[in-house]
Amino acid sequence: MNEFKPDYVGFVFAGKKRRVTPLQAAALAKKLDKSVMRVGVFANEDVKRIDGTVRIAGLDAVQLHGDETAAAVKALRSLLPHGVRIWKAVRVCSSESIQAALKLGADCLLLDSFSPAEYGGTGKMADFGLIKKAKLSVPFFLAGGLNAGNIMDAIREVSPLGVDISSGIETDGVKDRRKIKEIIEILRNNNLLEH
Repeated sequence: MNEFKPDYVGFVFAGKKRRVTPLQAAALAKKLDKSVMRVGVFANEDVKRIDGTVRIAGLDAVQLHGDETAAAVKALRSLLPHGVRIWKAVRVCSSESIQAALKLGADCLLLDSFSPAEYGGTGKMADFGLIKKAKLSVPFFLAGGLNAGNIMDAIREVSPLGVDISSGIETDGVKDRRKIKEIIEILRNNNLLEH
């Protein structure tokens, strides 16, 4: 990843696909350029376990993909080291679902496609009409089904702070160097990367 210098790299601590342990994440994170922010992905995890993982892996932000409540976000914030950001993923099924997530107290939202069976990682795009209808005044990331063929249209459509890409840079479930390079070049050529 250092070759491409993305702004963020995610470590998945939820589900079965792409999952790593805190120690595996720590070893990988140590190899990353210091300018790359390290993000941990969790779903319905105990806040003390999240805090422990943040400290072991040296994470800069946590992405909550489950049914976390405002109380859980508040409890997590009280435990985390100063400066660690909390992002709340929203499975966009209505503009109201986005508005409800705003009340949870996260620093940022991550808007993803809705699937009743999965907490993200569906490879499907979120409903841009619902995102625009929500008229967000807070920063948000866009996730879900993004790839080299649609990334710029998606960015132009909803103007996110950033994008979260996983399946769009994979081939047969494995990160694909060529696809990563292609996406990074598209973003860099459009002045959309910090580095």
